[in-house]
Amino acid sequence: MTGEDGSVTPNADRPAAAVTAVVDLNADVGESFGAYRIGSDDELLALVTSASVACGFHGGDPAVMRRTVAVAVEHSVVVGAHVGYPDLRGFGRRPLAVPPDELFADVLYQLGALDAIARAAGTAVRYVKPHGALYHAAAADPAVGRALLTAVRAFNPALPVLTLPGAVLVDVAADVGVPVIVEGFPDRGYTAAGTLVPRGEPGAVIDGPEEAAARAVAMTVDRVVTAVDGTPISLAPRTLCIHGDTPNAPRLAAAIVARLRAAGVELRPFA
Repeated sequence: MTGEDGSVTPNADRPAAAVTAVVDLNADVGESFGAYRIGSDDELLALVTSASVACGFHGGDPAVMRRTVAVAVEHSVVVGAHVGYPDLRGFGRRPLAVPPDELFADVLYQLGALDAIARAAGTAVRYVKPHGALYHAAAADPAVGRALLTAVRAFNPALPVLTLPGAVLVDVAADVGVPVIVEGFPDRGYTAAGTLVPRGEPGAVIDGPEEAAARAVAMTVDRVVTAVDGTPISLAPRTLCIHGDTPNAPRLAAAIVARLRAAGVELRPFA
């Protein structure tokens, strides 16, 4: 349903056509810090089904975390921990050589902080998503992935961790005993190898609402995405991500929700 303000509510007044697929739509939110404002979280949280909330290391602070979780609860959005490297200056997108024992402690610290805020708001952390450089390092480096996953297991072994399809993290998670959820990115470009095009390179960011929406449907219904060189890549994501720091993220999310609904896709949290 489209409201008077142009917002789109997931699944509202969805056509009676048979459901073709089910997918979660998550957004990276809560990344403002102090006087610095990043993203349009209120608008995004009215559209998505899951919220990956920054935990203070790459973005966010206690007040921002608390407010973000409160808005998520207001919209019945599932809360996840968006854990990252301790890199506020670089927004968590710079690779850091953090020893495994320190990374374990950093992740555990972030999980505990957000979960305390979530529980005070009447909910809890339901999943974990690494951010930026940590996301890519954990997907490719078994040592980084193991440090991340053992911290999650120590906190709550039932919490699923989001990652790319085909990531090394999938195999490490099976060994550690932590569930994983495969994620797709309609607002990012893919390489022929199935990884995300590094930011700063041509085709890295998809900022056109219609293009992002078409990619979301292709990923969810057709199980494919086209890489920047034209290579078709097979994937079966259980969740799709919208980056909250993209300037027009709410427009992207609204277009994606509308196009998915039109294709008979049901939006439902995986957690």
